Formats: sequence, structure tokens, C-alpha cells
Amino acid sequence: MSGKEAQLTKLEAGMAILVGGDRVLRVSAELAQKFQPGDRLIVVRKTGDILHIPQAVHEMATEAVDRALEAFEVQQSASDDQFTRFYTGFADRLADDDIWAKVGRANEADVARAREKGRSTTRLAADEKMRKNMIAGLHQWRDLPSRRDKVINTIEHEGWVVDEVVSPCGVVAFVFEGRPNVLADATGVLRSGNTAVFRIGSDALGTAQAIMEHALSPALADAGLPAGAVMLLESVEHAAGWALFADPRLALAVARGSGRAVELLGSIAREAGNAVSLHGTGGAWIIADETADPAKFELAVYNSCDRKVCNTVNTICIPRSRADNLVPRMLEALKRRGEVLGYGYRLHVAEGSEDIIPTELFTMETDVYRASGIQREMLATSLPADRLGREWEWEQTPEVTAAAIADLDEGIRLFNSQSPLLVASLISERPEAHEHFLRAVNAPFIGNGITRWVDGQYALERPELGLSNWQNGRLLARGGILTGDGVFTIKLRVRQTDADVRR
Repeated sequence: MSGKEAQLTKLEAGMAILVGGDRVLRVSAELAQKFQPGDRLIVVRKTGDILHIPQAVHEMATEAVDRALEAFEVQQSASDDQFTRFYTGFADRLADDDIWAKVGRANEADVARAREKGRSTTRLAADEKMRKNMIAGLHQWRDLPSRRDKVINTIEHEGWVVDEVVSPCGVVAFVFEGRPNVLADATGVLRSGNTAVFRIGSDALGTAQAIMEHALSPALADAGLPAGAVMLLESVEHAAGWALFADPRLALAVARGSGRAVELLGSIAREAGNAVSLHGTGGAWIIADETADPAKFELAVYNSCDRKVCNTVNTICIPRSRADNLVPRMLEALKRRGEVLGYGYRLHVAEGSEDIIPTELFTMETDVYRASGIQREMLATSLPADRLGREWEWEQTPEVTAAAIADLDEGIRLFNSQSPLLVASLISERPEAHEHFLRAVNAPFIGNGITRWVDGQYALERPELGLSNWQNGRLLARGGILTGDGVFTIKLRVRQTDADVRR
């Protein structure tokens, strides 16, 4: 490679790559061997990763964005009724038992493969509940009035006015973990006139392909919308997501999954100049103060751990002065929920807080249902006091961290310093405590009971495209729940009534 316009055609082990202007990374022998002419490299400044994009994967992602951009231009002349017909047709096909049986067979194969790999399947299984939620979400988009081209504000001047007009953004890229329902949820961006490109986790790819083939694509065609309005990258390679997010033509890049993967994807998108909506680390906190009602506290814990998702309670803070009557309530809630799910519960106790937990729990064993199978573990174990924000990924065995606090302010301080800055719930009988909590806690989602309310379809009656925590700072001009009708820009239109307007 020579000259500033030369193309990279070969890598050598140990080759130096400058990143960030002050760091040198070295090419590994494995990467040097894999790299072929036409392949691409992405050097991620924030994480220090050197990512390999095979030529075929890069071309796949580029072509998908090409088609989505073409579809975006075409559908600007589409009527609101066409988008309504799309959502109706998509929902009707999912409600068709014959079509759903085809989706179900693909999903069964996906689930079986995931289990063979010892991977979690709690969010992968396309059961009847998921089917109903997908249909309900599509009906919500069907019934929601379009904001496209709507004037949301007018500023009047002498002889002229300025209209603020809602307008679509363009191509929205999604990289999701193995959750088949996102194909329905995220089509909400079409309601605002946008288009979408998906890369879904390899565990759910077969299910996604079946949904596209038998339901989504036919619904687009019947509504007279371009096929490129929703594109699926049919690749199991992580590189497909990297290539997609590195395309600078995106209007928005949305990533959901594990913390490390989402951090990497977000860095790729940002360094390409793309706006992002990210959610990688989850886990909600329940904090009780000295006035907490024991019954309300127990219900909050019990109803916040019915299944493992990002808004499930992960950390529980109890005032030491109330441990005698709140700890038994917490343990009872976890015990009851574990019984409902078929297994017990698993408790992690912050170092220095062991005295509030019955001693015998640290010597008892319990069956814990893991993705790899049932394991025998200690019921309660100690956890370093600076690890309260660690998110527990569980299957059928509720798993939480408990910590003793001196008062509410300590609980707030621990949340602000150790949590993923996502969901915080305060159990208190003092109105002034809730006002203080609202101002002081650094979270986009704040409540006074269950944590599981944080969901677009449940709370806002709009299927969510993703949740954003505040680990990377507070969000600009929007809430933490991203919905399809929230992806828009503003056009400014001037209308003169006086032809002789001058500065």
C-alpha cells in the first residue's frame, strides 16, 4: 500500500495501525491471515478494537442501505392509508394460524439450536403471548394518527409566518439480540415515513426470515409500499452489524443486547457520524426508606421479578433501621416468585450487609435454572460492595442483589454511582421523599412501585424500538423510550403573505 489514495489489499502480523492520534494497535496473526483484498477494517477509537469486515458482508450491508434509501424516496409520496393497510395486513398474517405455524416451525428450530449451545431462550421463544403482543403492537401503529407532514407550531411575523413541520428522518438501522418480536415493534418507524434495516441475533435469524417471508414482505407489497422499506440482513456474522452501523448514510442506529456488544456498536455508529439509541446494560433498583410500607414493598419486589428483562428488579436497598421487617418481606416475595416460576431464588448480598440477612441462607443450597441447565448453588453469597450494578441474567430463578443503607440519600448515591442509570423505584410514605428522589436520582425512569412498567407498549401504548439508559449521559430532547413515531425531524417552512418582505 503506497500513496494516500492506495487501497488496503494485505495485512501483515504486527502491522501498526494508528488510532485516536496517540495510540498504536498491532494487527494479530489471525486477522492478517483472514484479511483478503476487498475486505474492510474498522478501527474503533473508543474501544481499541480492530474489526474485520469481509467484502461480501460489507456489500450486503451497503446494498441494504441503498435499497432502504431508494424506498425512503419512493414512499414520500405514499398515503397515510397505505401505511395503515401495511400494519393491518402484517397483523392479519400473524393472526393467521397457517402462517403462524410456519413461523413457529422456524422458531422451534432456532430454539433447539440455541439450547444446544447453552444459550438463553427466554426471549427467543415465539409463544402465543409474543404473538398476541406483536399483533396488538401492529394494531396500535395502525390506529395511531400519522404525524407525517403535520404542522406542530407556527410563528407569526408581519407579512410572513414560519411553520414547524414534522418530517421523516430516513433509514433507521437496528441491531437486536435474539427477540423475534422486534420485527413487528420496529416497523413503527414506517408510520413516520422512515425505512428500516435489521440485523437480528443469529439465534433468531430463522424466525425473522420466516416472519419476513410469510407476513411482513407480503404486507408491504399488498399496501403498495416498496420492498426496500424493511430490509433484513440475512447473516449470522457480527460483522454485518458492524458494517451496517458504519454506514454514514443512516438517520439513526438503534442497538439492543449485551453491554459490551452495544458499547462497540454505539462507538462504530458515533465514529461514522450517526445518531444512536443504545441500551446494553439493564437492571432496575428498588430503594426503600425508613417509612416504607412493608406490604407495598413486598408487592413491588414480587411484581418486579416475574421474568428476566432489562426492567426486572436487580438491586434492592433496605434501610438498616427497617431490616427486621423489610428483609423478611423481600425474601417472601422472592420465594413466592421462585415457586411460581418453578425454582427457588438466588441472593447476592453486598459485603458489609450480611448481618441483615438470616445467617442460615449463606449455608443453604438451591437449584438454579441456568441457560446451560440446572445447577446446584448456594442460596446466598457475598458480593463486593462496589459491584451493586452487576446485572444478573437468569432464566427461571429470580436473582437479585441486596444491600443495607443508612438512609435514602445513601441509596440515591449508590444508584447514581453504581447502577446502569436506567430504572429507580422508591418505596416511601413521605411525599417529600418522592420529590427529593425525582430531583436527585440520575435515571430516565422513576417510580414508586414495580419496575416492570418501563416498556413502550405497556406504558405509552406504543411498541418500543428500544430503551436508553443514561450511562452515556442524559438524552437530548427526548425520553428514554424510543418509539416509531419518535423518529422524526423538523422542517421549517416559510409562507409569505407580503411579497415585499425584506431584512
